[in-house]
Amino acid sequence: MSPRRFRLERGATVVPGGVRFSVWAPRARSVAVVLSRRPDHPVELTAHPDGSFSVVTSAEAGDDYRYLLDGQRLLPDPVSRHQPEGVHGVSRVVDPRAYRWQSQGWRGLALADYVFYELHVGTFTPEGSFDGAIAHLDALVELGITAVELMPVAAFPGARNWGYDGVGLFAPHHDYGGPEGLRRLVDACHQRGLAVVLDVVYNHLGPEGNYLGAYGPYFSPRYHTPWGDALNYDGPDSDEVRRFVLDNARTWIDEFQIDALRLDAVHGIFDASAWHLLAELSACVRAEATARGRKLHLIAESDLNDVRVIAAPARGGHDLDAQWSDDFHHATHAVLTGDRAGYFGDFGKVEDLAAAYTRGFVHDGRPSAYRRRRHGASLGDEPGSKLVVYLQNHDQIANASQGRRLGARVPPAVERLAAFLLVCAPNLPMLFMGQEWSASSPFLYFTSHGDAALAAAVTEGRRREHEVFGAAADAPFVAPQSLAALERSRLDWSERERPGHIELVALYRELLALRRRTPALRDGRRDLISASFGEEPRWLQIDRGGGALLLVNFEADQPVQVTVAPPRQPLRLWAASDERRWGGQGPGLTGPTPPTAREASATTPPHLLAAGVATTVTCPARVALLYLPESR
Repeated sequence: MSPRRFRLERGATVVPGGVRFSVWAPRARSVAVVLSRRPDHPVELTAHPDGSFSVVTSAEAGDDYRYLLDGQRLLPDPVSRHQPEGVHGVSRVVDPRAYRWQSQGWRGLALADYVFYELHVGTFTPEGSFDGAIAHLDALVELGITAVELMPVAAFPGARNWGYDGVGLFAPHHDYGGPEGLRRLVDACHQRGLAVVLDVVYNHLGPEGNYLGAYGPYFSPRYHTPWGDALNYDGPDSDEVRRFVLDNARTWIDEFQIDALRLDAVHGIFDASAWHLLAELSACVRAEATARGRKLHLIAESDLNDVRVIAAPARGGHDLDAQWSDDFHHATHAVLTGDRAGYFGDFGKVEDLAAAYTRGFVHDGRPSAYRRRRHGASLGDEPGSKLVVYLQNHDQIANASQGRRLGARVPPAVERLAAFLLVCAPNLPMLFMGQEWSASSPFLYFTSHGDAALAAAVTEGRRREHEVFGAAADAPFVAPQSLAALERSRLDWSERERPGHIELVALYRELLALRRRTPALRDGRRDLISASFGEEPRWLQIDRGGGALLLVNFEADQPVQVTVAPPRQPLRLWAASDERRWGGQGPGLTGPTPPTAREASATTPPHLLAAGVATTVTCPARVALLYLPESR
């Protein structure tokens, strides 16, 4: 007998003869459902011993409703599938089975095949909608992206928010296109061979429109997160709270065909029970994958550097498929920009970047001056393909960089060099929207809270954080409540075709194609990697097990000479970050007559590295060189 597929039972479900309403509300003595088309005829729900209430009544898809608690408070459904008038308004009955999927044969991708592209629906296009994003999917496929990662789309207060103030966890935001808009976007992705990753937030809820506490003990008095009250995953009555989150994860898979979930800041999920919520969530998702014959994945954001997040249960782990690697970002960012503010003070040496390639976690038990203690533990023998790496993401741009992208902080030569560092890492690469063309738009933190006191508190809090990371003169503070914070963050897609931008697109396209075709660049084998480096001058050499060699010179104005150990097979210089076709000043390498050994000078890297022969390679200033097998 095959495992049973999940179906959401809480909330409003279309059934033969009407709609079944089900809600867990142990703090209420009575619950009634009030349909907007029959506001004077509330229908009482039947109470059950577990604190839930339910009823089947005459209603249909498209009906709006709210719950009346104890005859006094009209509130939205905590498991609402749609909030058409915002998080304070009515909930709407949705029949998820009414949508006709055009990509029914889709079975997902192996995680090893993921090349992520993180985007914010509200600023990705001028329309700021799910449907608007569909128009640019072909460009992502052409670039070499295989997985679209959506920042949170759960219903939030107001019309604009960067996503992490969601309160309607089951309801895709109405202004983006609601549940049907999200289904259309996912369907369009799958038709193009793109997996869809959804960012979900299970460590807190937003401060406005959060009505869960009126229904039951959803929050814990024992724990607190930097973003608000922690959810009650291990205290009295926590079983239903855990069910709420497990149901949410499975609903995205069942009703929206999502392929992977990115779990926001799991270090803010507090659970002292014997079966940690993350482990239970992993087991549920793996069961759904088996039942549906689909490839499904869980990816964590964690600043713990704790291998237990991704380790198998037999090794005491939670068994998630992968996690984000802030260490790779911080090591790269600090070397490329010289930034030492906040947690970047723990980084800055090329040695740190070499450690990110070889050890995975830079902080694997070593002291952290920022934390004033030792931090992290060894990644052990977990493969590099369990880490997602990035040069930029929503958090690091909007928070640590005051909205400034990498291209606003470093010259084009460094941005090209950085692309090599990302794509040649033994991990799963992720780009942030617009990164591929060095978008000039910042990415700022933005909100549209309706509560004036809350809006003022958020603005002041963000102003203080702005100062912690050394606000620069060219990054003035922009109030998150202002419309300008959103509008300035919107991508200008016309930039992508302009000189100074289109060249970087071509570079990323070529690098991702090389990665796709070269086993040594995508095998995730940390055990085969060796690294050597220098600090004065600054250079890095990464040997991907004899199948690929990356040389990088970080110096701004001087070439460096690096002696390459004898390769096991001939290696050809396939790509250099300073080639003219990518906006640099160096010679092209892919024409009919590439430079030969006889043409090489003291400042020109050799085109071929002979097998079994040590070679001294001169790497020009601010250049990355990628050597791959001669016969490919």
